[in-house]
Amino acid sequence: MTAPDYDSVVIGAGFSGVYMTHKLREQGLTTKGFEAAPTVGGTWYWNIYPGARCDCISMEYAFTFDPEIIAEWEWTERYPAQPDILRYIEFVADKLDVKRHFSFNTRVVSAHFDDATGLWSVVTDTGETVTAKYLITAAGCLSTSSTPDFPGIGSFRGQTIHTSAWPREGIDFSGMRVGVIGTGSSGVQVIPKVADQAEHLTVFQRTPAFSLDCGNRPLTEDEKLDFKENIEEFKVLSRQSGSGQFTDTLEVNALDHTEEQRNAVYEERWNRHRAIDLIASYPDLFTDRAANDTIAEFFRGKIRDVVTDPELAEQLSPRDYPLGAKRITLDTGYFQTYNRDNVSLVSVKNAPIEAITPDGIKTADAEYALDAIVFATGFDAVTGPLLSIDIRGRDGQSLREAWADGPVTYLGVGVHGFPNLFTLTGPGSPNVLTNVVCAIEQHVEWTSEAIAHLEAVGATAFEPRESAAKEWTEQAIKLADGTLYPEGNSWYTGANIPGKPRVIMSYVGGLNLYREICDDVAAKGYEGFTIAT
Repeated sequence: MTAPDYDSVVIGAGFSGVYMTHKLREQGLTTKGFEAAPTVGGTWYWNIYPGARCDCISMEYAFTFDPEIIAEWEWTERYPAQPDILRYIEFVADKLDVKRHFSFNTRVVSAHFDDATGLWSVVTDTGETVTAKYLITAAGCLSTSSTPDFPGIGSFRGQTIHTSAWPREGIDFSGMRVGVIGTGSSGVQVIPKVADQAEHLTVFQRTPAFSLDCGNRPLTEDEKLDFKENIEEFKVLSRQSGSGQFTDTLEVNALDHTEEQRNAVYEERWNRHRAIDLIASYPDLFTDRAANDTIAEFFRGKIRDVVTDPELAEQLSPRDYPLGAKRITLDTGYFQTYNRDNVSLVSVKNAPIEAITPDGIKTADAEYALDAIVFATGFDAVTGPLLSIDIRGRDGQSLREAWADGPVTYLGVGVHGFPNLFTLTGPGSPNVLTNVVCAIEQHVEWTSEAIAHLEAVGATAFEPRESAAKEWTEQAIKLADGTLYPEGNSWYTGANIPGKPRVIMSYVGGLNLYREICDDVAAKGYEGFTIAT
């Protein structure tokens, strides 16, 4: 092999990139990282819209590998806001001393595998080119935003903002007529904040959201101490959990209980203000539509309890998909916002948005005059961040071509025909269906151990066999087909992006089972992979 500039290149400096860089350096490998932002943080650097908050409890949404980090960091709230998470990642990056290995304000535009040298050639938007033996993508699952290509979008005379590109100096909507398009996670969080300022807010909703009041509050000193003192037990419980968040699933199915019994269970868990406690309360909620209907109706009842106008409450109540098949959102006063005099809801399901005009938004049956439009239209998730880079493997094959009919991976971490490429939390891994930090720790640790093995045996190339990748992907799809996930038109399946192949992009078998499979593959000498020496 030709000597590379670096042993490894890491793309991205969010949770995955920071930890991956640390592990590689710990193993003595030279490592170069690239990050488009001016600092670490990933999605938590870019998404600074008002109300941005994690839907996972703060102490669970944190690294567990370093006792000093656990001991020294103090979370303040039960559900952390964006500034707290960004400060946390900055703290971790400084503690691990990884920033010096990154070029910031630098976006990778291409990564090509050279068949002759066996190296990856990585090119950035600053004109820099480096070579490396290993290419690790830590680009995140939600880092490529999506704005629908509405006709006339460039003609609007007011201000347009995507939630993932919020101005760092902030926006004052006082005295303005504002439209928000989208009621997914970012929409549910930003809408109450915009309503507090705007003269009038019009929400354009295509699909209503199942949302849980997060009941956020400051953490008590006892809670902080208890977590730190029992961190080892927490690590065991979280790793035994399919979601990376331990919960007490009942041993009976939902339909085995009476309606009164079920609602008592749901009510107690609703008051825990933690989504996993509700959606995993019974074992059949994700496999039996009739069982799922019971918890969906419970959620709709909560909407009716809060929204004073019955017709409006019905408009805000999801009925077209199972609860959980689209991401359950966590909110702070979201449904209460619709009781305000300065807030209107427009359903665009039956009267779609036809155009953005110079003065506002035109739907099939009306036109709305606006001074500003907020696009809470989400992301080209999971595969989008990878396909936004020109990645080419053996014989110049592009990743975009290889995944034209949907992503095919082995364990979500390797792609046939792309040697020495590791896709952290990639398609076919549990990624967004788990506590993602827990998933990241597993992926980074497995990847670093694989690379250590390759270095120990003097390997030149490591890639999945085509049959292994095909079998893993088919199994993952079959597993998903046995659940209710395919019934939701969501970013889980790519249904939010026109022309994107519709396929579940996460492994739904649970992080615990996935961990066992990955460990077994490694124990069997990386079964399913080809190792060239």
